Amino acid sequence: MQTLKSLSLIIVAAVLLLGAAWSTRAIASAARRGAGDAPAAARTVSSATTDADLLEARSKGDPEAPVTILEASDFQCPYCRQFWLRTLPYIETEYINTGKVRYVFLNLPLAQMHANATAAHEFAMCAAQQDRFWPVHDLLFLYQPAWSPLSDPGPYFRQLADSAGLDHGRLERCIERGEVRQLIEQELQLNAQSGLRSTPSFVIEGGILPGYAPIELWRPILDSIWEAKTEG
Repeated sequence: MQTLKSLSLIIVAAVLLLGAAWSTRAIASAARRGAGDAPAAARTVSSATTDADLLEARSKGDPEAPVTILEASDFQCPYCRQFWLRTLPYIETEYINTGKVRYVFLNLPLAQMHANATAAHEFAMCAAQQDRFWPVHDLLFLYQPAWSPLSDPGPYFRQLADSAGLDHGRLERCIERGEVRQLIEQELQLNAQSGLRSTPSFVIEGGILPGYAPIELWRPILDSIWEAKTEG
């Protein structure tokens, strides 16, 4: 127990001291650059869907929360699945739902390691256009062992679309036109520039926390940062 406490304190100090280029403003800027550079067909998105909408669709919690967590994740990464399964529910209950934390998902599909990751992220971001990112996020991690080994996960993803309540017509148009591919690529580049090259990785108020960790390590980090941001 003492070792766990000491490790927690070391991580808290590291998170508070390390700097990173990521911010929600940087995410939105990357999305705008991606949309501007994409072919015309890829920019044919519903007029009701903007870069800000896509950012909001993959965010949880109060936008004015004092602490922001950015998770750079890969849907095919087994450690990301473990974080989703074992740690994120506690963060959501104790910090997101209580107004302490705003939580934002970043795309970091490691295609060189995970052959189906890019397709999974494209599916999720197309779902974000319909404000259904989080249901698809959860389904992708829940059924990761089933779709990961497939040579073509597309048909499986379309089955998940039914469970998530997606409009199949809009989903197919989004995928066929590549409407979100440039956005995902821009996030990959920005992640690399910020030193985020493994999954899961987290940016907490400018500090980087790499790797999967249990909630026992997260609590002292978030409590310390929250107290520092709200004191006085």
